[in-house]
Amino acid sequence: MNLRDTIMTEHSKGNCNRIVKWISGNQQRFDELIHLFLNDDVLIRQRAAWPLSYAAISHPELMKKHFAIILKNLSKNGLHDSEKRNTVRLLQDIDIPLKFHRQVMNICFDYISSPEEKPAIKAFSLSILHNLSRQYPGISQELKTIIEDQWDYASSAFRSRAEKIMGELKQEIR
Repeated sequence: MNLRDTIMTEHSKGNCNRIVKWISGNQQRFDELIHLFLNDDVLIRQRAAWPLSYAAISHPELMKKHFAIILKNLSKNGLHDSEKRNTVRLLQDIDIPLKFHRQVMNICFDYISSPEEKPAIKAFSLSILHNLSRQYPGISQELKTIIEDQWDYASSAFRSRAEKIMGELKQEIR
């Protein structure tokens, strides 16, 4: 498969699934997808983001050597929403190496605190922070406070995710 051509053929769930299936657990193929995701062409980056998230969730071991560059990319200004959304989607479902916890928490707190951020990015960021709060109980109260502060004007995606998390946080904070 010519991955670049396949990504540019169409932006669909079927194409995303074809790419994820092709990558399977193959590190070299995953590395090729990462390379496209970090490409200078904005359309290629956007289209590579979706299969990247699902390939990483299916085979989290493939992400190990790419964490630093993925987080560096996530910290860039002007990143397209699809790149942010798919990156935080994968981060909510995989084990984040310890040395990146602080950086990921900072990024996610920035996302959920930003009024400009899209609902899905905020929802995935809430999940990541909730996952990390199990190791860092000190962030639970901050997460709870931010959720309460944003509740009245939050999107339904944020509220749905936040409601579930708040229920669990109340149990954990006791």
